[in-house]
Amino acid sequence: MSGKVVSVEMDDSLAEVKRIFDNAEFHHLVVLSDYKLVGVISDRDLLKALSPNLDSAGVTARELACLNKKAHQIMSRNPITLLPTATIKQAVRIFNQHKISCIPIVDPDNKVQGIVTWRDVMRKLEEAYQKT
Repeated sequence: MSGKVVSVEMDDSLAEVKRIFDNAEFHHLVVLSDYKLVGVISDRDLLKALSPNLDSAGVTARELACLNKKAHQIMSRNPITLLPTATIKQAVRIFNQHKISCIPIVDPDNKVQGIVTWRDVMRKLEEAYQKT
């Protein structure tokens, strides 16, 4: 689990979400409301919402306007979560049953404690195989 989780609020603009992803080496943001998890945004969600011409000289005002959309408009709502006591086996089962690439780790009050990606699981498997 990655304990350092970057979050945005529901009404943060896609310009802010883009700025975060442009300067980060991760692929998921959690969306919070009153410090509680309400959604997840992946870098792929953002790419789908933005114009491919955004960084070109020929970008139109209409294409730039997409940066004014809000995080809640593109987030995945009610994300599947796990408690901090969950096992890797439970995470693997969720990844295999659902088309998701991250699982927020939340406490019983739905406050984010971390995030697990399928890459985190693969790293742990590699460590386990190296020990055998």
